Amino acid sequence: MPWRPIGDIKMQSQELENKIAALESAAVKAIEEADNLESLENLRLLYLGQKGELTAILRALKDLDKTEKPRVGQLANVVKQKIEAAHEEKRARIYDQGLSSRLKQEAIDVTLPGSRLNCGHAHPLTQLIEEINTIFYSMGFSVAEGPEVETDYYNFDALNTPASHPARDEQDTFYTNIGPSVLLRSQTSNVQIRVMEKQKPPLRIISPGRVYRNEEINARKYPLFHQVEGLLIDRDVTFGQLKGTLEAFIQALFKKPVKVRFRPDFFPFTEPSAELDSQCPFCSGSGCRTCGNRGWLELLGCGMVDPNVLKGVGIDPEEFSGFAFGMGLERLAMLKYDINDIRHFYTNDLRFLEQF
Repeated sequence: MPWRPIGDIKMQSQELENKIAALESAAVKAIEEADNLESLENLRLLYLGQKGELTAILRALKDLDKTEKPRVGQLANVVKQKIEAAHEEKRARIYDQGLSSRLKQEAIDVTLPGSRLNCGHAHPLTQLIEEINTIFYSMGFSVAEGPEVETDYYNFDALNTPASHPARDEQDTFYTNIGPSVLLRSQTSNVQIRVMEKQKPPLRIISPGRVYRNEEINARKYPLFHQVEGLLIDRDVTFGQLKGTLEAFIQALFKKPVKVRFRPDFFPFTEPSAELDSQCPFCSGSGCRTCGNRGWLELLGCGMVDPNVLKGVGIDPEEFSGFAFGMGLERLAMLKYDINDIRHFYTNDLRFLEQF
């Protein structure tokens, strides 16, 4: 190390000490005046960062005499600690002020009543299915389910529907591209066949579910709707029992007198067959758009199970007989809730759904 006069060494160390003291004063003052965390962080980098002013001063220590380095270096470390302490204290104060302000803005008065949440509920058709299930449970029926994608055997053949029947035409039934004999079921009667194949009489079942038909959309018809099919197989079953069961069901469902009528009809899987109609509640039988100006609404079809159907599933028609019925849930809901258009069930209009 080259020789330097003692006076020069002291002057150099004194100059660094003055710079360190001035840096401390300026840094502490600037930190105190900072009003947000971003500016505070910028000050920390300015004074204490790798390229900061104090770091530059510390690098100059290498030029000091070894007798002066410890004293000046200790002073620089003390100043660094003071600046860091001032920075942390100011940072905590800014954070606490921001937190306090945010808490005031977000304060909740726990003594006030809470906001009511809008809770969902079951669709009116789902509610009706549950109610129908409960009614038939009380009559000794159980619920059975089956596939919605079905073969034409279970949807038509096993139900005594001939190949020439118009219901099998593509204008009435939705066939799939899986195969020529695979379709979307047009009735839940397919479940009755599947149950009779697996279980022996006596049988009492209902089978609610979705069905599909190529219908023109209007106030009374829709290509997707719901049905509940019913089946009772036992010894000595009569048509009178069928009428009594359905009339009891109608009274239990509507909880008020409903004018109904049985009229002869034809279904391939029942013989004799009948249609159960109710008087239109919207026009009291005078005729309107909902009932097609007929004054009556078709509620369900019914009849005694055809012996050919029983034979097809291995049940002896000489020993057992039974009745079957099928009803459209939308028609029942329209009558029960005074709804004049079947399309309301599928528009997802909250003004309609929230009424239930």
